[in-house]
Amino acid sequence: MSIRHPEAPRPDPAPLTLVDLIWQEKRVEHWLRFGRFCHEHRIDSQRRTLGFLPGNVFALVRWAGNDFGTVVSRIDILRAVGPGDPFQTLPCVRPGAEILLRVSGWPKVERVLQAVDAIEALGIDPSLVSPEHWRHVHNRMTAGEPFRTYTKAQHVAWLKRRAVMPGDPKNGHEAPEARPEARRT
Repeated sequence: MSIRHPEAPRPDPAPLTLVDLIWQEKRVEHWLRFGRFCHEHRIDSQRRTLGFLPGNVFALVRWAGNDFGTVVSRIDILRAVGPGDPFQTLPCVRPGAEILLRVSGWPKVERVLQAVDAIEALGIDPSLVSPEHWRHVHNRMTAGEPFRTYTKAQHVAWLKRRAVMPGDPKNGHEAPEARPEARRT
């Protein structure tokens, strides 16, 4: 009698945050407003799944309606997570993501979409905007206060800060405590 030993689980070479999108005209519309995905799986003409590398920022718009009009409209600006990172769960996002901004209701969603358009008008990719700006917009909208517009100067400062941040996987930096020469003995 032979005994089968299950294979040891293999680590995923590229852990992705997967987002399920659907487009059923006038019924359910989940679409990406911005973001850089690295994987796409088209299921059929109405459904597809996109994959984002850890750290990538994207905006997911979710709208649903019926014969009487809009039932729900939401926009979430999210950052894809890596293994071991904390995250919040959301419908159609696996395993989940870090929520930078979350608003519901068409008037608020429209204000966020206008903010995204204003950023693009500056020639800036919204997926490269400072996460703190999206949190600021979320917090001010939650408080019912106007939010500051994003400027080119803010963006330049964010890019410089990101370039020197330790532990930023996009820049190949390690946290100082991870480098042997930084450890004290």
